[in-house]
Amino acid sequence: MKLKFTLSKTRVWILRLCHRFSTLEDNMGAITTPLPVKAIIGVLTAAPDLLPTVYTELTHRLGAIDYVSELMPFTSTLYYETEMGPDIQRQFISFERLVDAGTLAEMKLFTNSVEQTFAVRKAETNARRVNLDAGYICLAKLVLASTKDHAHRIYLSDGIYAEITLRFYRKTFQPWEWSYPDYRLPTYIAIFNHIRRIYRNQLENQLPPVEGQDL
Repeated sequence: MKLKFTLSKTRVWILRLCHRFSTLEDNMGAITTPLPVKAIIGVLTAAPDLLPTVYTELTHRLGAIDYVSELMPFTSTLYYETEMGPDIQRQFISFERLVDAGTLAEMKLFTNSVEQTFAVRKAETNARRVNLDAGYICLAKLVLASTKDHAHRIYLSDGIYAEITLRFYRKTFQPWEWSYPDYRLPTYIAIFNHIRRIYRNQLENQLPPVEGQDL
């Protein structure tokens, strides 16, 4: 008797599952337009006086800047000191105009060109005076572009990869096991949460409600 009851429960579960998939069949494969995202750039430099000129160059392509964080000491790694020198500082900026997430590779190529514009010749190479980490924030995550492949990165185009650096979970951005050490810092997380609020307000003011999107 117990076996029959178990089989009966299994049949019911299978029937419910089949019904669920049959009701979803009409929607399977449907392509929808994703929400636009908010472009951000993480900036590293040992020459902060250069930043206003750099930002002007960025706005020619990305539009007006609507958020600039405070300058913060960058102490997570010494990797960039050989190229940039000591006393490197970090700053985050975001752009008012929302963009298509599919343009991330194009944005990264542009920021790479801006880096080279302000580079100086040093030991037969172009030493960057500013490092620009291109990415975007949406409701669910923070994504960064990279020129380096890895197990957690997806290829986009033109030698550019995308990485989900942070996820938005339980009302805050949270890191993954692969997230950069500095992107785990509470100070940085607070900045990203603030930029997300700006982005959310833009969506609420510019777009009609979208089913399934948790604002």
